[in-house]
Amino acid sequence: MRSIWRGAVSFGLVSIGVKLYSATEDKDVRFHQVHAADGGRVKYKRVCSIDGEEIEYGDIAKGYELPDGQLVILTDDDLAEMPLSTRREIEVMQFVDQAEIDPVHFEKTYYLEPDGPATRPYVLLRDALENTGRVAITKIALRQRESLAALRVRDGVLVLHTMRWPDEIRRPDFGFLDEDVSVRPQELQMAEALITSMAGEFDPGEFTDDYREAVTALLEAKQTGGDVQPVPETADPGAAVVDLMSALRRSVERARGGAAEEDEAPASARRAPAKKTAPARKKAPAEKAEPAAAEEAPARTRARKVTAAKKEPAKRTSRRSA
Repeated sequence: MRSIWRGAVSFGLVSIGVKLYSATEDKDVRFHQVHAADGGRVKYKRVCSIDGEEIEYGDIAKGYELPDGQLVILTDDDLAEMPLSTRREIEVMQFVDQAEIDPVHFEKTYYLEPDGPATRPYVLLRDALENTGRVAITKIALRQRESLAALRVRDGVLVLHTMRWPDEIRRPDFGFLDEDVSVRPQELQMAEALITSMAGEFDPGEFTDDYREAVTALLEAKQTGGDVQPVPETADPGAAVVDLMSALRRSVERARGGAAEEDEAPASARRAPAKKTAPARKKAPAEKAEPAAAEEAPARTRARKVTAAKKEPAKRTSRRSA
């Protein structure tokens, strides 16, 4: 086991160094969430609701929303600096009979181990609790939360049960509690007789987790029947980034190559568009010094004759095609 907390039990003027260990562990059959179609793992990302960016765990703080809509943000450093003596100390405040503690208060159970030279005062407190039949009521701060806790002895070891605060216990507010419900004496007598016949000493080893056993048997049956498949391979996110960069680099090189081809094209090809506009420039002689009216008229007449001669074959061709 690995200790999850280290501190001291404060018992009057005596301080007992201890290490804290979780006394329980889950034995549930754990499943991964997968895509039913191909078995791919379903993953969740921590995404900021404002900018949509994925957030690293170390960049996450705790936020508390005030009634007026304002937000107070607390970091781990803020919480670590709170002046709590129970952060490294289990303070014994009272000793009570264990029967006085309703089990509804119990939350989680831990073992306490003496730390270094604290074995002797540890055994002293353990034996004193056993001889008096009492349970120590303490306070401890674990996982940024202060809890009540009951300290008792089990199998020669000090056991700590964290407890809910009184205002965390819900009141059973059910309608039937206000109804006047009566049972017949014969029914009550038969129920009491049944309880007496089923009475015995509690041995947790006599009970089994039938659901866990059924799930385990189902998994073994599917494996035996060959109803299995290999874990699908997933693309490396880093490789996707590299492929994207390669594609972008090739695109840039291709764009640069196209620009270079244009630069290396023959000068005659680059001047080709200028030739298309050359006919429009033939009118330039008309813009030169104005000729005499007598000379201008014959020129226009000759131009009309040439134009008519060019159009005539086109008309004949169109009649033949018709």
